[in-house]
Amino acid sequence: QVQVVESGGDLVQPGGSLRLSCEASGSIWRVNTMGWYRQAPGKERELVATFTLYGSAIYANSVKGRFTISRDNSRNTIYLEMNSLKPEDTAVYYCNANIYNGNRAADYWGRGTQVTVST
Repeated sequence: QVQVVESGGDLVQPGGSLRLSCEASGSIWRVNTMGWYRQAPGKERELVATFTLYGSAIYANSVKGRFTISRDNSRNTIYLEMNSLKPEDTAVYYCNANIYNGNRAADYWGRGTQVTVST
């Protein structure tokens, strides 16, 4: 089994910063892709930032220049550094990992962490 757990969500003022973490654990042979998605109330889940199979990072246009995704491969962990936060960044942030367990590859989701940007 594989577990994906996010942490770091909080209430922050506009213009502030926050750092999210996501760790995958369990029966992991190889992490293929790992990234961040978010879902705001009444909206569909959307990509925020992710590492591709080839190791490059891609970002949603709405967060380019403000958010940075990074990773620690030794810990199967990724981070999302969020700066210049705006009220429209308010959402539940989910971590997704596509993991090969030695038998097959599958997508795993965390339960999410709430980010609220408000005065």
